[in-house]
Amino acid sequence: MKNLLILFCLTMATTVLNAQTTGQVASYNANTADGGVSDALYKYALGSISDADNKTKGFDDSIEGSPYMSNNFSQTSIYYGDEKEGDLFYRYNAYNEEIEIKQQNLIDEPIRALGRDKKIKIMVNGKPMSFKTFIDKNGNTKNGYLTLIKDGEFKLYKRLNVTFKEAKKAPNSFVKGVPARFTQFTEYYLEVDGGNRIDELEMNNKKLINLVTDDKQSALKKYLKENKIKLKDESDIHQVINFLNS
Repeated sequence: MKNLLILFCLTMATTVLNAQTTGQVASYNANTADGGVSDALYKYALGSISDADNKTKGFDDSIEGSPYMSNNFSQTSIYYGDEKEGDLFYRYNAYNEEIEIKQQNLIDEPIRALGRDKKIKIMVNGKPMSFKTFIDKNGNTKNGYLTLIKDGEFKLYKRLNVTFKEAKKAPNSFVKGVPARFTQFTEYYLEVDGGNRIDELEMNNKKLINLVTDDKQSALKKYLKENKIKLKDESDIHQVINFLNS
């Protein structure tokens, strides 16, 4: 399945490259009667998952937790660049870093995967989610889906990170086994205009200060001290980003 996804992504890249070479950009505008996505965009942006169950082969109801942001499909709008292309239904599999798509959300409708094109975005609770390249707290460069929750000179992104641990059998009758489990973590990322990178923002005042531009560091230190702010949760981060963008 991984090879199929790689092949699909290469096919998409070739399609874009051909369009750029000829000097023409394909139109994917979806002014369909029911507001759905046009066939042109659907064929370009989405890849078939012929055997979707293979992606979670071996996973069953005994596993605790979920790889999904929500197990249900929700309606959303899809954009290519800044242009709305239509509406469809999505479900985000954070474990696979994949947005699963349906056009009509029918029970027997095949599940498809949103192409990992950085110009494609969907709306999640009114905020744009798109495929990005970012740097985690350990300095590793990664690719995945981020949701923009604060815009401006200092952009704040949110990411759902899901890990999986295999089950552990009970060593004997006196000790219980440990079930397999998906565990969800929320991460935050910061992008500074002109910086050309997106870095993980940890709940640490000193590390936050080091991420901002030199001309903002002194003012930020003073603001954090005067307001007795120690980053603990998302509301603290929002407050700080609002200050930086003011």
